[in-house]
Amino acid sequence: MQHPPSDPTAMPRSSASSASSASSASSGSADSAASSASSAHSGPAAPGSGAGRGVAATVASLMPRARTELAELVAFRSVADPEQFPRSECEGAADWVAEALRAEGFQDVAALETPDGTRSVYGYLPGPAEAPTVLLYAHYDVQPPLDEAAWHTPPFELTDGADGRWYGRGAADCKGGFIMHLLALRAVRENGGLPVSVKMIVEGSEEQGTGGLEAYARQHPELLTADTIVIGDAGNFRCGLPTVTASLRGMTLLRVQVDTLEGNLHSGLFGGAAPDALAALLRTLDSLRDAEGNTVVDGLAADARWEGMGYPEEDFRRDAKVLDGVGLSGGGAVADRLWARPAVTVLGIDCPPVVGATPSVHASARALISLRIPPGTDVEKAIELLVAHVESHVPWQARVSTEVVGKGQPFTADTSSPAYTAMAAALSTAYDGQEMQVAGMGGSIPLCNALDALYPDAEILLIGLSEPEAQIHAVNESVDPRELERMAVAEALFLRGYAEQAAGA
Repeated sequence: MQHPPSDPTAMPRSSASSASSASSASSGSADSAASSASSAHSGPAAPGSGAGRGVAATVASLMPRARTELAELVAFRSVADPEQFPRSECEGAADWVAEALRAEGFQDVAALETPDGTRSVYGYLPGPAEAPTVLLYAHYDVQPPLDEAAWHTPPFELTDGADGRWYGRGAADCKGGFIMHLLALRAVRENGGLPVSVKMIVEGSEEQGTGGLEAYARQHPELLTADTIVIGDAGNFRCGLPTVTASLRGMTLLRVQVDTLEGNLHSGLFGGAAPDALAALLRTLDSLRDAEGNTVVDGLAADARWEGMGYPEEDFRRDAKVLDGVGLSGGGAVADRLWARPAVTVLGIDCPPVVGATPSVHASARALISLRIPPGTDVEKAIELLVAHVESHVPWQARVSTEVVGKGQPFTADTSSPAYTAMAAALSTAYDGQEMQVAGMGGSIPLCNALDALYPDAEILLIGLSEPEAQIHAVNESVDPRELERMAVAEALFLRGYAEQAAGA
């Protein structure tokens, strides 16, 4: 497969001094903490096959080092929004990732400047001649920590919990995914050598939905060519249950502003007749849900059924931590609502806080909403319908303006492909004979559709560490080290099995 020549944007080693220990064996307190976590869980049982046992033993021996590396990477406050955190935090994380790839022998390591102003880190590791090429994906940018006071531990300090999990922003989504890739590569190379060529791409703005890497890939289509693509940004349906994700909802972020007056007015003098922009906005937002809680966007279908594994309501209530006595939104099976139907969420509203509020009729109000778009629906059509719905439901002839600030197409994978067969065998071995499950994911990974369009012959698999207990995008995000260990074993076995499958084809 093609790979790009050395890139002038490749970072010199001196620029990545913060990552000097990225590939070193761990020592000291971090090792002790990792060992404690490992013994608390007693680790996964070794897979039964000879090859599986060798890989599992290697990964187990590397887990203290993996914890040290993950702690170093979590320490970067790499939120790809300079209004929230300095750009240097993302740049530091990119440097760390690049140095880690160099330490593993990757060639042509480069920090690629993408059109949205962020960096995606690329590297190429050649395998045997005529071997297939596998592209491994993760992202180093993370969601904001939200309310840091609500965290039980510092969000940017990887911390061992009493439950054995490792807590920190990005521990699962998706800095842990990058560490999973490194573990798998180390294990497979120590047990017979690298059987495939590997490309690694680690994105710097996935959480922002700004499309930088997608645009860069379209401009440089030779960069990420591969026979199979493994996206390390999904997760098992439950801890201990091996799962691949076969579908993703698309998404759009829409900023909505309502204006009614030239300026705020005294509510005693004008309230009752003056049109309140905040009230108009709330009425508009309310129109996006029916009385049962189903998402309603005029013209957008919302009755599809999910054909894969189910999601029992009691499991969902526990995973979502729904309060006792509170009902769920919408009707139909939980899996239908999460994986096959649209979902509107109000992400934020600009309005005066309660503390310090004045008796005023508001002249303007603004909200940010997201629409998750089910597979089979084009994102541009969904955006058109959403904008039309908002414009037609604003009351009192209030002025309304909208702005699309992010979008991504939904995705559906072909689960009958040879790579899925190899992954099913690898996951079963890593998880003590359990059969691989196929699930959907309500979230979005916009890059998947871009890669699918650019490389229609490539197989795309989605795995990772973001099982429900990980609480990604919420406070107290964490990763289960047992999942990291087993998924690394599975990925290593997949690389070996996929190469053998390709050689026998």
